[in-house]
Amino acid sequence: MAAIIDPRSGFCSSNGIFYSKREPVKLPADPSLTFPRFILERPDFDPSAIAYIDSKSGQTLSYGELKAQIQAAASGLLAFGVKPGDVVLVLCPNSIAFAVILLAIMSMGAIVTTTNPLNHAIEIAKQAADSNALFVASLPSLLDKVSGLKLPLILLQDSDKKLLGTQKLGFPSCMTLSELLCSRTENALGHHGRQDDTAALLYSSGTTGVSKGVILTHRNFIAQVLLLQYSNEGLPWNSRIYMCLIPMFHVYGMAFFGSGILAKGATVVLQQKFDFVETLEAIQKYGVTHMPAVPPIIIAFAKSPVVEKFNLSSLVSVGSGAAPLGREVMDSFYSRFPMIKIPQGYGLTETTAVGSHTVTEEEATHFGSVGLLAANTELKIVDVDSGKPLPPCEKGEIWFRGPTIMKGYFGRPGETASTIDKEGWLHTGDLGYVDAEGFLYIVDRLKELIKYKGLQVAPAELEAVLLSHPGIVDAAVIPYADNEAGQIPMAFVVRGPQSVLREVDVIDFVAKQVASYKKVRKVAFVGDIPKSASGKILRRELVSAAMSKL
Repeated sequence: MAAIIDPRSGFCSSNGIFYSKREPVKLPADPSLTFPRFILERPDFDPSAIAYIDSKSGQTLSYGELKAQIQAAASGLLAFGVKPGDVVLVLCPNSIAFAVILLAIMSMGAIVTTTNPLNHAIEIAKQAADSNALFVASLPSLLDKVSGLKLPLILLQDSDKKLLGTQKLGFPSCMTLSELLCSRTENALGHHGRQDDTAALLYSSGTTGVSKGVILTHRNFIAQVLLLQYSNEGLPWNSRIYMCLIPMFHVYGMAFFGSGILAKGATVVLQQKFDFVETLEAIQKYGVTHMPAVPPIIIAFAKSPVVEKFNLSSLVSVGSGAAPLGREVMDSFYSRFPMIKIPQGYGLTETTAVGSHTVTEEEATHFGSVGLLAANTELKIVDVDSGKPLPPCEKGEIWFRGPTIMKGYFGRPGETASTIDKEGWLHTGDLGYVDAEGFLYIVDRLKELIKYKGLQVAPAELEAVLLSHPGIVDAAVIPYADNEAGQIPMAFVVRGPQSVLREVDVIDFVAKQVASYKKVRKVAFVGDIPKSASGKILRRELVSAAMSKL
């Protein structure tokens, strides 16, 4: 008997699986198709269109120039000694050079591993060792962080190598990107790789545990581009200008600005590091139309008075991902920008940034939801205690299965087995539910739930309430040890410039809007909330700060 699937929710009661309501996407069958070839050899490729603009310098790179530079750089990498299968560590902020070297490494069959420029040298060294990196690509200003690796250096910005003293700094050899681009080695785009080859080792943020190398294949990235459907409403693709605020070393930034947008032929404005005023200036200067972002940025747009000094009329969409965005924040944003849409999405490094998303204007009206399940993707909501799949509107752990699921954690077979089960389901560790219409809602991280007298309290829910207060600019909630209750919710609050909020004011404000067991019972006022590059709250830092004051 064929399985019966509810057309509204996509749920099949016979096996407990939610199926995507989106049209299935046909994935390329050619096993030798690599990710860069998929992007750069597409039928609608327009070499004259602008691919990248550097927001500060105004430097531009057309799609034709991008393709030529990727081909040349890939050839240069071969000449420098990089072989297919070698791992190249890239330490670089958002830049045109980053985009070129990223796809050049992949195109000649090597593997890219990216790291945060804010990381300390010891953290970078751990990743280099864990990933078995054999080369490093970076900028002159960051060389002190990678000189101890003693790896051959690819310098992504021109500099006098004699002045650098590469031997003294610990680099056995060095080649600049300009030298790579002058290479006459055979075209490396013709590398005979396979879709199942590893393209990248992207390290998870480590906010809930030890950072691990996520193995993503060329097939994962190709599927990500095809499954992350974008709205066809409004502007044609060749008229869209996307603002890149998200770090491209993170899967969110890479999925959008190093691949997805390129496959559509739109223009990307690159900002090296986030500065709110510079972002506003760039939107006004370049006529930015779309801006995928993270909740802290959307909060700033909704609440900062600086916004009113700029002409942001070109913006039609400000997307949200990487962390939950509450209804209160969305309401505040829409009250200021009623004509700008906020599409939301949800994905993980382990799913190549794919999971669920909103596409149409109607879908975006499901406030608080991260959208419908992506095409070709299956989902389960699983009871945390029994392990049984749950029907619509019941909360449990989110499991995914589909073509964007990682190959595993590099060098960690045990952790891979505990994350991806024998049936191919990725256990995300996130809590959520699917409503009767098939829209997914994220509740919180399984490991971040506060246990108040045995009852579960989701920090994200309380943070959404706190952010609805006009005098609160940002907030985070953590578990605080309590002898009687086990744990109580503690709020870290960033007050607005004119705010005179007291602890009792915050506690009373939340208490009026939630059940008694969910109440915030302790408040600390801080200057900012620590967050990862992708916008996720670094709760461990706040927990440590709270513990130090016990």
